[in-house]
Amino acid sequence: MQENLQWHQCKTADLIAQNVCERILAIAQDAIAEYGKFKFVLAGGKTPEKVYCLLSQSDADWSKWFIYHGDERCLPVDDVNRNSVMATNAFLNVVAIPKNQIFDIPTELGIEESAAAYCSIVNAAMPFDLVLLGMGEDGHVASLFPNHVHDENAFIHSIYHSPKPPAERVTLSTKALSNTQNLFFLIQGANKREALKQWRDGEDLPVANVNALRHLVVFLDDAAADIDCVLP
Repeated sequence: MQENLQWHQCKTADLIAQNVCERILAIAQDAIAEYGKFKFVLAGGKTPEKVYCLLSQSDADWSKWFIYHGDERCLPVDDVNRNSVMATNAFLNVVAIPKNQIFDIPTELGIEESAAAYCSIVNAAMPFDLVLLGMGEDGHVASLFPNHVHDENAFIHSIYHSPKPPAERVTLSTKALSNTQNLFFLIQGANKREALKQWRDGEDLPVANVNALRHLVVFLDDAAADIDCVLP
C-alpha cells in the first residue's frame, strides 16, 4: 500500500463533496500563488459530479485554472456518457475558465489518434497539482482495469477491451496519474467494500499502483468504510 496514504471518512457522499471542494479551492489558491496556475485532472462519476457542482458555485481565480481528464470513452463528442460532457455541464460551462485551458481527450477522432494527441498535452502539463480519481468495484481507476498489461513508461494507454462499456477508451497511465502533487480518491457505497479490503490487504489492484508526489488522500463515506479509518 502507498506509504503516504491518508484516510478520511465522511458520513455521506454529500459531505465528501463538500470537504473535497474546500480542499480543491485551497490547493488551487496555493498553486496559483506559487507559480501562477493550477493544473487539475478531473474524474468521471457521480461523486465527482457533486464536487463539480459545488465548485461551479464557488469563487476562484478561474483564469489560472487548467483542466485535464483522467480518461475518456470513445463516443461522439456530445454523448452524455462522456466524462467531458458531464464535467462541462456540471462545472466548466458555468465558470470562467478560458476554453483554451480546458483539454478534453478528443476520442471522437478515434482511439489511436486521440491517444497520440493527448499524450503530448499530458507530457507538457506534468506534474499536475491535483488528480481526482474514483474507484470501481473491481479496484479499477480511470480506465485502468485489473489484469490489463500496459507499457509502464507510457503516459497514455489505448483501451480496446474495457470490461465496462464502451469497450474502447483512452486513459492516463499509472505513471501520468502519479505525477501529481496531490491525489484524491473519492469512494462511496457498500459495493466498494471488498475492493477496499483487497487494497488494504496488499492485493495488486490498479488503485494500489497510483501514487502522488506529496499528498494522497482517500475520502470515503460510511457505507464504503468497513473499518473505522477516520483521521484526527
